[in-house]
Amino acid sequence: MMTDFLLVDDNDTFARLLCRGFKRRGLSLEWAKTGAAALALPARYQGILLDLNLDGESGLQLLPELVLAQPQARIVVLTGYASISTAIAAIKLGAVQYLPKPAEIDAILAAFEEDDAEQAASINIEEESPSLKRHQWEYVQFVLQQHDGNISATARALGMHRRSLQRMLQKHAVSR
Repeated sequence: MMTDFLLVDDNDTFARLLCRGFKRRGLSLEWAKTGAAALALPARYQGILLDLNLDGESGLQLLPELVLAQPQARIVVLTGYASISTAIAAIKLGAVQYLPKPAEIDAILAAFEEDDAEQAASINIEEESPSLKRHQWEYVQFVLQQHDGNISATARALGMHRRSLQRMLQKHAVSR
């Protein structure tokens, strides 16, 4: 069983709650507020929880660096802005699982313990088609990823004003 974890997240409240929950279970969870702080830590973690939307940083861009810096660690991406395109990108870049926030501690720990065969079997494809708003959200996330998280370049590619795109991205992901 894994016991040493690292959380890379810029949300103070979420980080404190998660640290307390891990401590209650007898697990060690160290917290890094930025990518630079996480990369400066020694390679000793068995599991890393990575937020995709760090203040001014993209978790997707940080992910390959974390894989190199902590090669023994299993990385689980945890985000409040879940989309299919970022989930696929995260898995391709080395994450073992992708969970939407809020996630319960038991679900997070289970994500670290799943092997790749279990993960593939647990993927649940919905029978109902996503809504038009969900398709739009997915496409915006795809274009944002193509432009390495650059809001201005993404807005130009989408033919919209940068501020409009920023407002759209500040809202939580559109549900199905």
